[in-house]
Amino acid sequence: MAMVVANKKDLTPGGEVWVRLRLGEVYIVNIDDDRVVTTGLSAFPVASSARRYPNAPDGEFIMTVRSLCLAAFAVVLSACGGDPGEAVDELFAPYDDPTLPGAAVLVIQDSQKVLTRTYGAADMATKVPVRSSTNFRLASLTKQFTATAILMLVDEGKLSLDTTLGELYPSVNDYAKDITVEQVLRHQSGMPDYEPMVPADGEQVHDVDVLRLMVNAESGYFPPGSEYRYSNSGYAVLATIVEKMSGQTFAEFLDQRIFTPLGMDGTVAFEKGISTVANRAYGYTVTADGVDFSDQSVWSAVLGDGGVYSSLDDLYLWDQALSSEGLISPGLKRQMFTPSLGTYGFGWHIDEYDGSTRHHHGGSTSGFRNFILRIPEKQLTVIVLTNRAEPDVRELAERVADLYF
Repeated sequence: MAMVVANKKDLTPGGEVWVRLRLGEVYIVNIDDDRVVTTGLSAFPVASSARRYPNAPDGEFIMTVRSLCLAAFAVVLSACGGDPGEAVDELFAPYDDPTLPGAAVLVIQDSQKVLTRTYGAADMATKVPVRSSTNFRLASLTKQFTATAILMLVDEGKLSLDTTLGELYPSVNDYAKDITVEQVLRHQSGMPDYEPMVPADGEQVHDVDVLRLMVNAESGYFPPGSEYRYSNSGYAVLATIVEKMSGQTFAEFLDQRIFTPLGMDGTVAFEKGISTVANRAYGYTVTADGVDFSDQSVWSAVLGDGGVYSSLDDLYLWDQALSSEGLISPGLKRQMFTPSLGTYGFGWHIDEYDGSTRHHHGGSTSGFRNFILRIPEKQLTVIVLTNRAEPDVRELAERVADLYF
């Protein structure tokens, strides 16, 4: 059983108080004299009780928690102070099957890998298991690399955050001429989504094709800088800007300026027929009827918005670089993690989680679901990579973070 202490001063008979369980969940607690009975939030019931604990410091209650149900996963909590790894294994039990697509989980605390877990198969055809070196398609986690590449070029004076698309691409239609690089980074450009413009049964499109669509579009969703609307189109255009201003392909720039210097030897912006993905995880859709191969879509060759493959091993190195100086100047790094018109900075969402600033991003694409969250004040990072189209793994990542908070 797990136990958690609640201060007596917070317990008012006949009232209720919020209590955070040691292993992560938060519940409304109803107080009746010396006993406390909890009612789980939403669909997460918990059976528990509380009493004055004779050996506890004066003014504290001990709540004994028997069990709880977290979403679709039944979790029986271990003894207070037990191994968080066991709780993580329970959370990811649906992935822990060598005959099904899997998952990889990494917890970094105080710059150390404090937990690494891998589950299931990376490749259903060969039944190769997921390992810490398995490279998953990151989907929109890629955007942090795209943003960093742009900021490197800003540091070098090759463009500025105020550079407009009209300056870079003079043939762009009027709606986009005054869109700035910063507005694109922050999803404030108003550029239309490219996905509906591409036939679902057509050939794969690339970043340059997205640029062409944006140049020729008649109008955007709103005047640049006036609103926030998440835009894959914008990050595909940013990849073409990296190519235009660096003289390299986007994949070459990332490899030579970020991946290789950091020792991220398995990470790649994948280009079919040009590069390969070592230790590759393939994407699947798992349904009640079985497992379908769903590794690629017509949009999967676009790099800037989601085309990077990486592993837990390499993303640990990336996380350490983000916690250090040197990738980009301190001023631009501050802007990267400063939100505007919502919660988005440059390639990251920024919000508050349990009183601490959080940097995070999800990634969803054909056959993959991923999430990364960083809580700098706690020196805590959680990374979850999966080669399944569903479910969303944000809540799983947050529940893992709660174990170490």
